[in-house]
Amino acid sequence: MTTKLTGPLKREVEIEGQPYTLTIGVDGLRLVPKGRRNGHELTWKSLVGGDAALAAALKASVTDDGDGNSEA
Repeated sequence: MTTKLTGPLKREVEIEGQPYTLTIGVDGLRLVPKGRRNGHELTWKSLVGGDAALAAALKASVTDDGDGNSEA
């Protein structure tokens, strides 16, 4: 049996050696560099509706410089 999410859960994660705060809330996910206020936010609705995948594909196509490597 699962527990209903009624309030935010915060966890620290390390990505490429940098600490981030991941907040899982009733509205979605938020990933922020530790000690900062601005980060990336993803709502549950956009994740389920496929908008998140569309946004990732669009970002990859915009940052692709034509050499097959899509790093900015």
